[in-house]
Amino acid sequence: MEGVGSVVAVSSGKGGVGKSTVSTNLAAAWARMGHRVGLLDGDIYGPDVPTMFGVREKPRVVGKSIQPIEAHGVRLMSIGFLIEEDAPAIWRGPIIMGVIRQFLQQVDWGELDYLVIDLPPGTGDAQLSLCQLVRVNGAVMVTTPQDVAVGGVLRGIRMFEKLEIPVLGVVENMRGFACPDCDSVHDIFGAGGGEKLAGSLSLPFLGAVPLGLAVREEGDRGVPATVGRPDSPEAEAFYEIARRAAARLDSLAGLAKATAD
Repeated sequence: MEGVGSVVAVSSGKGGVGKSTVSTNLAAAWARMGHRVGLLDGDIYGPDVPTMFGVREKPRVVGKSIQPIEAHGVRLMSIGFLIEEDAPAIWRGPIIMGVIRQFLQQVDWGELDYLVIDLPPGTGDAQLSLCQLVRVNGAVMVTTPQDVAVGGVLRGIRMFEKLEIPVLGVVENMRGFACPDCDSVHDIFGAGGGEKLAGSLSLPFLGAVPLGLAVREEGDRGVPATVGRPDSPEAEAFYEIARRAAARLDSLAGLAKATAD
């Protein structure tokens, strides 16, 4: 994409692991670190980005270009801005491909360092459409520690390998709840599953995000935790993930340049 430095897909093998939360906070963290960032909500059936950024306005059209909505320093586009909040998107694959194509080609993203794409869970039409339409520089895989989620992520990793898209690393979300009353940590969803998977595949482990109130409370009021509560353990984990993902992108870019030379 002209004017876009790196396109980063955030993906998971199944729903309910916090993929959109990671997408939102990764984009917001990069923006707070001084980068120009866009976030494309590719989850057509469950667009959460408008809620997580606290915006519901309709995007403007200037000429033939759709102008992204900007919130918390991030340029946003989501099907949630274009349909009613309670309207289901009962669409087949070709329509989904058309929507994603429009978001990539007809939205005036401007100059960006990173375009984060929040993909729907699984390995379906949206993922294939994206990879056919734009060069994806890397994928961030999100899982919870439990085995059922880790297995889904492994399938997602294999999909990106077949599509020749490098996996930047694995994020383990919802690891450990620090009880404010008993001063102990409870591994409600287990611990270490994503980290073990990354190690077994020789992939970078980008970090673990603890299960806490900051993400839920800030998300409910439409503010990423990295913006609304940057000193929380959850936000600090997201910032570390953002730094590691950026370093991995730089490393891959340097390797590609050296190979080309």
